[in-house]
Amino acid sequence: MSREPLPRVGWIGAGRMGAAMARRLARAGVDVAVWNRTPSKAEALVADGAEVAGSIGDLAGRDVVFTMVSSSEDLEQVLVGEGGLLIADGPVPAVVVDCSTVSTETSAAMRAAVQRRGAEFLAAPVSGNGKVVAAGKLSFVVSGSEEVYDRVAPLLGLIGRGASYVGEGETARLVKICHNLLLGVVAQSLAEITVLAEKGGVSRAAFLGFLNDSVMGSTFTRYKTPALVKLDYRPTFTPVLLRKDFDLGLRAAAELGVSMPVAALTQQLVQATIGGGRSEEDFSVLLDQMAAAAGLELKPEAAEVDDGLGAHP
Repeated sequence: MSREPLPRVGWIGAGRMGAAMARRLARAGVDVAVWNRTPSKAEALVADGAEVAGSIGDLAGRDVVFTMVSSSEDLEQVLVGEGGLLIADGPVPAVVVDCSTVSTETSAAMRAAVQRRGAEFLAAPVSGNGKVVAAGKLSFVVSGSEEVYDRVAPLLGLIGRGASYVGEGETARLVKICHNLLLGVVAQSLAEITVLAEKGGVSRAAFLGFLNDSVMGSTFTRYKTPALVKLDYRPTFTPVLLRKDFDLGLRAAAELGVSMPVAALTQQLVQATIGGGRSEEDFSVLLDQMAAAAGLELKPEAAEVDDGLGAHP
C-alpha cells in the first residue's frame, strides 16, 4: 500500500530556528519553498534542497505554510500586513502552522483571519534551539482542530521528535509561555548555583558534570553546559526574546489571578542583563551577571564537555 504524498510546504522565516526546521524538511525530501525578509538566509537553504520564494505571495499555492517569526507584530505582518499571505486575491494554503511564540490575542486574531479565507490554522510553538532542531530533538505543543493536527503531524515528525496536542483554540500558546517562564527561572537558578560552586573552589566543568549525572540533570542543563564552561555566548535565544516571553507570561498570570513571585524577580534579572548591554548574546550570559554580583572573575575552562545532544544528522 503506497504512502500518501507529503504536502507541498511553504516556509516563512529563516532565522536561527526557522532555517534549522525548514532544513530538516528539505533534507527529508519534502518540497519546501522558503521566504525570508533577508533573502540570503533563505538562499542558504538551497543546498539542502529548498527553493527560494521571491515573495510571501509565491507561497499562497502551497498546501501547508509554516511561520516562524520573532514577535506577534511580525506574525501579523507576514499574514495580514502589506504583501502578506492572506492579503492577495486568489488561492491560500489549506493550512497555516505558526511555530512562533506570540500572544494568545494575536494568535486568535490570526486564526480568525486564516479561517475567513477558508483555511485552517494551528498554533504549534516549539521547545528547543537550533542545535536541538539539528539533533532531531525538537518538540511541539499544538492546538487547533485535531483533524487538521492529524493531517500535519507527519511533517512535524520530520522536524522534531514529538508533538503534544493540547486542545482547541490558543491553549498551546499558554503552554509554551509556561514552558519559557520555567526556562528563564531554571537558567537563572543554574547561573546562581554555578557561581556559588565556583566561588567555593569547584570548576564549572566538574560541578555541571555532577549536576548532569544527578537526578537534577536535564536535557536543558546538559546542552547549556558547554556554553557555561567555555563562556560561549553565541546566541541561540537572546535575553530580549526571553524578556518578551516573561512579559507575556506575567500578563497572563495577572489576567488569570495567579501569583508568580519567582518569575517576576527573574524577569527583572533578565531586564538587568539587557540594560547592561548584553542583549544580543545568548541568555546564558546570566552567568556573567551573577558572577559580577559575587565579585567573581570568570575565565573559559579548557575541559571538554558534551552537550548531550549526540550527533547532529
